Amino acid sequence: MSHSRQRSLHELVTLLRAPSVCLGSRDGQIRAAGLDGFYTDDYRVLAGLEVEVADAVAEPVGCRLRSPSSAVFTSRVRLAGDTGADPSVVLHRFRSVGEDGLKERLELVNYGADPVRVTLRVRARTDLAPVHVVRGGRQPPYVEPRAVAGGVCWTGPAREVLLTADPAPARTATEDAVAALSFTVDLAPERPAGVTLRAVARSDEPEGSERTFLPVSSVSSVSPRTAPVLPPLPHDPGAGEPRDPLRRRLLRASLQDLQHMLLADPLDTADSFLAAGSPWYFTLFGRDALWSASLLLPGAPRLALGTLRTLRRRQGKGHDAVAEEEPGKILHEVRRETLLLDEMVIPPLYFGTIDATMLWVRLLHDTWRAGADEAEIEALLPGLLAALEWITVHGDSDGDGFVEYRSSTRGGLANQGWKDTPGAVRWADGRPARSPLALCEVQGYAYAAATQGADLLDAFGAPGADRWRDWAAGLRQRFRAAFWIDDATGAHPAIALDGDKRPVDGAASNMAHLLGTGLLDPHEAELVARRLSRPDLDCGYGLRTLSSTSKAFNPHSYHCGSVWPHDTAIAVLGLAAEGQHAVARSLAEGVVTAAERFDFRLPELYAGTSAHDGEPVLAYPNACRPQAWAAAGAVAVIGYLESRDSSSSRTRPHRKEHA
Repeated sequence: MSHSRQRSLHELVTLLRAPSVCLGSRDGQIRAAGLDGFYTDDYRVLAGLEVEVADAVAEPVGCRLRSPSSAVFTSRVRLAGDTGADPSVVLHRFRSVGEDGLKERLELVNYGADPVRVTLRVRARTDLAPVHVVRGGRQPPYVEPRAVAGGVCWTGPAREVLLTADPAPARTATEDAVAALSFTVDLAPERPAGVTLRAVARSDEPEGSERTFLPVSSVSSVSPRTAPVLPPLPHDPGAGEPRDPLRRRLLRASLQDLQHMLLADPLDTADSFLAAGSPWYFTLFGRDALWSASLLLPGAPRLALGTLRTLRRRQGKGHDAVAEEEPGKILHEVRRETLLLDEMVIPPLYFGTIDATMLWVRLLHDTWRAGADEAEIEALLPGLLAALEWITVHGDSDGDGFVEYRSSTRGGLANQGWKDTPGAVRWADGRPARSPLALCEVQGYAYAAATQGADLLDAFGAPGADRWRDWAAGLRQRFRAAFWIDDATGAHPAIALDGDKRPVDGAASNMAHLLGTGLLDPHEAELVARRLSRPDLDCGYGLRTLSSTSKAFNPHSYHCGSVWPHDTAIAVLGLAAEGQHAVARSLAEGVVTAAERFDFRLPELYAGTSAHDGEPVLAYPNACRPQAWAAAGAVAVIGYLESRDSSSSRTRPHRKEHA
C-alpha cells in the first residue's frame, strides 16, 4: 500500500444520510485520490466518479447544498468550435445520498440556437477500503470492475458494488481497474437531457448483527416509538424560530444534520441514537451519543430513551482486558471490525472510556426529570445499579476514592476522557501528565451520577440510595482537598490528578464540566466562572480547550487550544445552572459568531484564535463535519440564548414616554 497526500475534510463537500456519506470536490468531481469517495457501513464503496464532456472544457461555476444529503454542482461547458464569448452548454450534477445508495443525475442544457450532440464520459473506480485504512492515508489496490447490463460491478470480500446508468451506456470499457462509461446525448435548444447514475453496495453481513446499525428512515414505520425522535424543525418565526438570522440559520442547519445522522439499533429497531460524526464515526459511540442526547433534552426524550436502551443492551457483563470491558461499564465505541490506526488497535466492541458510564446514569435521570414514561425508566434500573457499582468498584481502580483510568498498554486509547489523544492532558509547562489520571470533570460526573442515581432509586422504591449519597458526600470532600490550586489568575480546579496524585496545574476547559453537577458550592462555582471568563480561555469564538498561557497551547491543535462547540455548550449550560449568565452568554454568542464561517454547519472543532485580537475564525482542516455533539451543542446554545432573551423581555421595565 502506498501513502498519498490527502486533501483535508474542510476542502470537501459532505453529503450524508447515516450510515452513508459522500465526499467530493466543489467542482463535483469525486477524484480517485485522498479522502474522496462514497462510503457506507464503514467502507469506501466508490473511490472515484469523474465526469467529462468529450472535446470540451468544463468551467465550474457553483456548488449549492440543497439539504444535508443533496447538492447540485454546475459547470459551463465550452464545446470544440464554440467561439462565442459565453459557452452555450451547462452541466448540472444533481447528487444525493440515500438509504438505497448514491444517486447522481448528469443533466446538460443547451442554451444555443442549434441542436448539438455531445459525448458524456464517466470514469469510476473503487478500492472497497475500510474507513480506517483511508483515514490513515493508505491507498490500497483498486478492485477490477466487470461490465454488467446497464453498468459495471466490483466484488470484494463480503461486499459488492453495482454502478448502473439510465439510459444504459453506449459503450463500457474496463482497464487498469477503471470503469469507463460513454454516453451520446442529443441536446435540442433549452431541452435538458442527460444520464442518471446509481451506486448501490451490498454486504454479506447477517441481518440483526449488533454491530450493523440501520438508517432510521428504513425502519421508521416499524413502531410509533420512533417518531418524533428529534425536536421538530420550526418553519417560521411565528412557530418559535429565532428572529436573529444567524441563530435561525444555525438552528435549522444543525437540526437538519442531526436528522440525517440518526441510526437504529438492529437489536430493537424502534430505538435510535445519533451516530457520532462524518465521515469516520457513523456508528455508536457511548460518550458522543450520550452527550448529544443530553444536549437535546428536554426536546428529544425519545432519542434519549433510544440511546439509553441501545447502550444498556451492550453494557459490560464480564472482564475482557483487550476490550477493556468490566461489569456495568458503558462502551466507548462499536465497529464492524478491528480498527487499526497508527499505533492504535481497537477491537470491534471497545469499552475504553472513563466517563460514559456516569454520563449514562445522568442521562437516565435527566430523561426521567424531562417527563419520560416511568415504566420505561423503571425497566432500566438494573442497568443503573450495575453502572453505579462500576463507578465505585472498577472506576476507582486504586481505591483512593477518585475515579481514574490508566493508559492502555494493549493499543487502546492513551487518554480515556473526552480529550482522548496522547498528550491531551498537560502541565502548565507543557509536559504531558502521567497516568493513572483522575480527571476533574470525571469526578463531577461521578458525584452527579451517585446523587442522581440515588434520587432514582428513592423514586422507584429501590433500596440502597443512602450508600451512593454517602459516597458522593465523601467524594465532594476529597475533591475539595485534592484538586484546588491557586496561581496568578486565582483559585480553580486542576485538570487532573496525575499518577502521583499531584494536581496538574494550568487552566483547561475541563473545569467547566464541573458546573451544574453539584460537586461545587456556589463560591467555588463563581471562581470557576471567573476563570473561564478570562480571554486566555474565552477567546471570543467559544471556550478554548487549553489556556493560551500554557506552554502546550496551540490554537491549531486537536485538544490543546482549539475550540470544540460541544465543550463550549456544556460550559454554557453549566454556567447557566449556577446562575453565571454573563459568562454563559459570552461563550454562547462566540459559537454563533464562529458558525457563520462554516456556513452554519459547525465542525467537530476549529482553531482557538482570538476575536479579542482581531484574528479570524480558522478551520481545523481535518475536523469531522457535521459532528453530532457539535450540532446538538448548537441547538443547546441557541435554546439558552433564546430563553435568556425571552426572560429579559418579560422582566424589562417599560420606558416612560416623554412629551
